[in-house]
Amino acid sequence: MKLILLTPPDFFVEEDKILNTLFEEGLDILHLRKPDSEPVYSERLLTLLPDKHHQQIVVHDHFYLKEEFNLKGIHLNNRNPNIPKNYKGHISCSCHDVEQLKEAKKGSDYVFLSPIFESISKTEPYDTIAQESLQYAAKNKYIDKKVMALGGVNIDNMEMLKDLGFGGAVILGDLWNRFDIHSNKDYKELINHFRKLRKAAD
Repeated sequence: MKLILLTPPDFFVEEDKILNTLFEEGLDILHLRKPDSEPVYSERLLTLLPDKHHQQIVVHDHFYLKEEFNLKGIHLNNRNPNIPKNYKGHISCSCHDVEQLKEAKKGSDYVFLSPIFESISKTEPYDTIAQESLQYAAKNKYIDKKVMALGGVNIDNMEMLKDLGFGGAVILGDLWNRFDIHSNKDYKELINHFRKLRKAAD
């Protein structure tokens, strides 16, 4: 399975160093998601990352960054649901219902399906997609290589995602919860845990 990482919503000092190390450790794709942020901060972060990794980055906001930094593509969601005029290139999108999957996959290179498990990064309660729905989607091949699992993904449930036929796993809380962006400078634990995630996804 592909291993995709979502950035935390806030920028922080060590971010470029950590992301560069994760790319070197085998991160497949990074989704740059910084809702409600000024584009200049995303520009700065992208400038600090080596050009060779730009083709592995997808942006959730400020879609002009895709062309400016020669990025992999753009991600459509509730905040930014529309494809820019004359846009050509990679498109991914968010999907929160098995019934939407079939349609969502038609115009996308891949889609995020969420929430699969209980969130690690969010505190407020919400309903996850029922196991019966996931089994139904897997049986009818709605879940395939173009569908990436998001929501509560960790090492312990990676095997289940493989069995369901997901093409990738989207990581957020399971990795970033191991690093305090406000006070930590040592990110060895985060990198070590990423190596375990990478192994579990293979």
